[in-house]
Amino acid sequence: MDERDKTGIGVGAAVGGVTGGVAGAAAAGAAIGGVTGPVGAAAGAVAGAVVGAMAGKGLARTADLAEEEKYWRSNYSSRPYASGASYDDYGPAYMYGAGAYARYPGRSFDEAEPELSSAWAASRGASTLAWSSARHASRDAWQRVGDTSRASP
Repeated sequence: MDERDKTGIGVGAAVGGVTGGVAGAAAAGAAIGGVTGPVGAAAGAVAGAVVGAMAGKGLARTADLAEEEKYWRSNYSSRPYASGASYDDYGPAYMYGAGAYARYPGRSFDEAEPELSSAWAASRGASTLAWSSARHASRDAWQRVGDTSRASP
């Protein structure tokens, strides 16, 4: 798959996520508003569409995991917690943190950490790191994706 294909898939997924989020939230808002009659249904649809659009926008700002992997493979050894370690151990933690940023929109790493910690054992792949070590790399990747997202127009 060439770069154009990857970009097309990413853009298509983001547009689909926005569209689906708006439509689904609008329908849910209308259904909830339906209890109060047509005016409530209309107001609920508008409110739901706004919430859905915001959620869909978050999907459009997901990390390019291939770029993140490339970045961290080149830079992990400069991190104090990774001194003398193998990328094979830290790589899954970086990818976990980068991917998690989009799964917990509007939350800080510290707020999401209890869930991240609980799910790490099932997500770490071949990494031998316990969460107490992996959390540093995951936090770094989360922060990098967040910084990149905020810098994007």
